[in-house]
Amino acid sequence: MQVIEIGKGSKVKYELDKKSGLIMVDRVLYSSVVYPHNYGFIPRTLCEDNDPLDVLIIMQEPVLPGCFLRAKAIGLMPMIDQGEKDDKIIAVCADDPEYRHYNDIKELPPHRLAEIRRFFEDYKKNENKEVAVNDFLPASDAYNSVQQSM
Repeated sequence: MQVIEIGKGSKVKYELDKKSGLIMVDRVLYSSVVYPHNYGFIPRTLCEDNDPLDVLIIMQEPVLPGCFLRAKAIGLMPMIDQGEKDDKIIAVCADDPEYRHYNDIKELPPHRLAEIRRFFEDYKKNENKEVAVNDFLPASDAYNSVQQSM
């Protein structure tokens, strides 16, 4: 199960407040981009940045912050955010008939991957924060990343 923090199409960056357990508004994105897909985290994981492992879940519809859903990891997007490792799991919603048949990131249309990459390259530019996105890696790397963070 994955927890959604930010719905597809949103400019609002929400985060889980570790103290209260509630979803709080972190900020509104500074640029004119919106999250291309639902975004959240994988519970009971912990990464080098002391946050749960991030996940971008491809599905047809936006979902509300705070809900959880079943998803299948299909790839890993290695990323450096302001000098720190901040990898993203790329997943598909297991209950969405349009996307659940995908098993590996290489099966996605190239344009979909370009949109995802461009969002993460650009979403912090107007905050003068540096982000580097590396080449997408296969589902096996995503599963290894999840296992290492548990």
